[in-house]
Amino acid sequence: MKKIGLALGFVASISFAGLSFAAEKSVTGTLEDSFCFVTMGAHGADHKKCATECATKGIPVALVEKGTNDMYVLLPVKNDSTLPGDITSKMEDEVTVTGDAYSKGGVNYLTVKLVK
Repeated sequence: MKKIGLALGFVASISFAGLSFAAEKSVTGTLEDSFCFVTMGAHGADHKKCATECATKGIPVALVEKGTNDMYVLLPVKNDSTLPGDITSKMEDEVTVTGDAYSKGGVNYLTVKLVK
């Protein structure tokens, strides 16, 4: 009986290892369109128009954290919705985004609850 309990505990710990749990977090950084930023290093004021167009077309938006350069892929608060207009209108600007932070497969994600 003790072996069964240990085995079940082991299986449960493995299955929970794949889950990511949310913690509310505020991150300050620059909004970038992930395609141009990652593939070409494009960013800054000269890239604002392109970044805004890409975000509007659905290219994932990344928030590059000030100081650490950690990158967060921004997600809407709920499934089947879009990012708020405060995001697409502020591409290439420094903002603070507050939301639930997740990390999975080496990628950081942040839901957009509040943009300042």
